[in-house]
Amino acid sequence: MRVVIATVQVPFVYGGAEIHAAELNKALLSQGHESEIVTIPFQYSPSERILDSMLISRLLDLSHSNGQKIDRLIALKFPAYLIPHHSKVIWLLHQHRQAYELWGTRYGDLEVHPNGMQIRNSIIQADNKVFAESRAIFGNSQNVVNRLKKFNRVQADPLYHPPQNAELFHCQSEEGYFFYPSRINPSKRQDLVIEALGKTKNPVKVIFAGQAEGDYFQELEAKIEKLGLEQRVLFLGKITEQEKINYYSKALAVIYPPYEEDYGYITLEGMLSSKPIVTCQDSGGPLEFVRNRETGLIAQPNAESLAAAIDELWENRQWSEKLGKAAYSYYQSLGINWKNVVKKLLA
Repeated sequence: MRVVIATVQVPFVYGGAEIHAAELNKALLSQGHESEIVTIPFQYSPSERILDSMLISRLLDLSHSNGQKIDRLIALKFPAYLIPHHSKVIWLLHQHRQAYELWGTRYGDLEVHPNGMQIRNSIIQADNKVFAESRAIFGNSQNVVNRLKKFNRVQADPLYHPPQNAELFHCQSEEGYFFYPSRINPSKRQDLVIEALGKTKNPVKVIFAGQAEGDYFQELEAKIEKLGLEQRVLFLGKITEQEKINYYSKALAVIYPPYEEDYGYITLEGMLSSKPIVTCQDSGGPLEFVRNRETGLIAQPNAESLAAAIDELWENRQWSEKLGKAAYSYYQSLGINWKNVVKKLLA
């Protein structure tokens, strides 16, 4: 089958969505299909550019290439899923979150623009139209599926997939730190982790990894200095995949408390490394895998509760190790694999 994977790319931003597309492409090719990624540059500032990107997507013709029929279009993200195709399947990473679950929150910005409501309504109307014309719709997590039902009254199924290099993750003896690899972004709430560190009873150390975005990193540095945590917080910046795997393997636990995460590779990577996951009650995707006090800890989304969870694992190393082993076993029991993903997307 000849397959096009349609997605978008914000210039200079690389994260889970880009890895997702690349891994899907690799899986399709390994199973004997012809596959290609088609990426649309996407800009959301100024907000009017969103409508331009929607129009560009809607005008694209990916029914044929060089006179040959494209059998299946697999669309991953807004606005790429607006591309018309006779046999389109949407495997939704997320919609334009500013128009949906982030609208009206501290992480939203569309509503502050004079035409924000008009743009939001245009997005929702376009989504509803294209969802109705799609062959099938999946979400990459139950959380994404729940949003579709809540905001668009669309029924979909969750379709889980493994993280990149899943077979390489492993566990070594812990070296006394919590690990948090992610883009440095307000919705990932590294600030909450730092605030929690300021309230812990123990000299807990957290190692962060990931690329910083905007002025947020400067805000974090100021908070660290104010709380006197310079010796307990380490920012590695962007690291290699092998370095990331190594830091996972030697961590006491993985901390991952984002706001309303879609899926969250970090959860799965931590489980594959036999490490317990510390997350929050409003973290979204991680809650589909973290069983409180069985494979990790689920805290309330405030510094006091998160600090208590961190302290508990720090003070109970054997229990932390037990939770990590249970997390690994639970992941293995879920049967998450690319063969199943490809079968469903091409059905």
